[in-house]
Amino acid sequence: MQMTIYDSVLKRKVPFEPIRENEASIYVCGPTVYDDAHLGHARSALSFDMLRRTLRELGYSVKFARNFTDIDDKIINKMRESGKSLEEITSYHIERYLAEMGELGIERADIEPKATESLDAIEKMVMGLIDRGYAYRLQSGDIYFDTSRDEKYGSISHMVTDEDENRSRIECVYGKRNPKDFALWKACGGDGDVCFDTSIGEGRPGWHIECSAMIEKHFVGNGRYTIDIHGGGADLLFPHHENEASQTRCATGHEIAKYWMHNGFVQIDGEKMSKSLGNSFFLKDALRVYGGETLRFYLVSVHYRNDFNFNEVDLQSSKKRLDRLYRLKKRVASSSAGEVGKDFRERLLSAMADDLNSSKAMAVIDDMVSEANELLDSGGAKKGDRKRIVADIQFVSRLMGFGGSDPFEWFQQGVDPVQRERIEKLLEERIKAKKSGDYDRADAIRDELSDMGIGLMDTPDGTRWEKL
Repeated sequence: MQMTIYDSVLKRKVPFEPIRENEASIYVCGPTVYDDAHLGHARSALSFDMLRRTLRELGYSVKFARNFTDIDDKIINKMRESGKSLEEITSYHIERYLAEMGELGIERADIEPKATESLDAIEKMVMGLIDRGYAYRLQSGDIYFDTSRDEKYGSISHMVTDEDENRSRIECVYGKRNPKDFALWKACGGDGDVCFDTSIGEGRPGWHIECSAMIEKHFVGNGRYTIDIHGGGADLLFPHHENEASQTRCATGHEIAKYWMHNGFVQIDGEKMSKSLGNSFFLKDALRVYGGETLRFYLVSVHYRNDFNFNEVDLQSSKKRLDRLYRLKKRVASSSAGEVGKDFRERLLSAMADDLNSSKAMAVIDDMVSEANELLDSGGAKKGDRKRIVADIQFVSRLMGFGGSDPFEWFQQGVDPVQRERIEKLLEERIKAKKSGDYDRADAIRDELSDMGIGLMDTPDGTRWEKL
């Protein structure tokens, strides 16, 4: 099956043809770790998690990297405000980021480089650009990239215009040769600044150089490109990705990536947000109210390139849609897995192979759930049919990242520990009542649980309960 992706440079869908046979290399720009992750971070991480899963199901060996920017003006400002060290701030937010993305079912990257741990590669690239005449040093000690030396500058984003140049003149830095030139290295700025002692001087890297240096350090290309796919949010296309592509091109003589992919923005619909979540854009607040799998299902329901209008009315509707998958899973919980339905696998994977068409994939899953329920309702489902349904749901979990939880525990969400303890005690009492033949008491307990909003299901593995 052929994977097609939308290339942000060409502005159209193209067949994915890797630079190395049966291998796929992906680098995604990660967060600047000075604050909590927001829904935009989640959307980007999810988009490329789906890409990774899809390529893997198509038979590719995937090497995936996501960086952490752990030195930046925002981080230095946070140090001054909080009195905490660079390591304290960045390690805390990296740990939080990884934990929250884990709740969304996002797999850890194979490579997770940090800027502060990549200074050797950054220094090497900056020196190469100076030696080749593509970079120059200001009187302040800062080192800038000379965009006028790259005739292809602007070819990635197609966003470099005279208007941009005129606007950038307002942000003039003394000694810059061209308004569009950008910092590769920032010299020490006095007390409170963070500096590293290197052969190019004391200072710290600019933002754009770190990704280029990391990619060259951790990936081996084919002489024409270093990696297959470079990804990130749409806001990174210019200037960040444009600058990355330019400095890599000039430092190495080859392109940084064969394909460029960008996910859309997340917008908050304040009119449809509940008091529990308010208008918070932080992922931690959404996870506090809703589970990670519910959020994943909701965010994946819209194509990754489209902007996402986040609101709780749609999220609750999305949760009900996911509940249908788990109700089906509960119906076949006593069966083991067989072979995935060939037609279902092909239809679902084909949707995702079409530039991660997750909305179409969701429709395929809805059809599978409906057809499976109809078969089970008819009474004509054989043992092999039940095994196939189990396997189909497992395939959904592997490819899409949802549907893998225990179906009984899924419907116990939202029950506090005190109420849970009360339910378990009543269930134990009911079991004893049934064993002793006191069926009136057993029925009374069922009614009491029902009044609490708890339903019971007697299964071969015992009595299971759920929140109604």
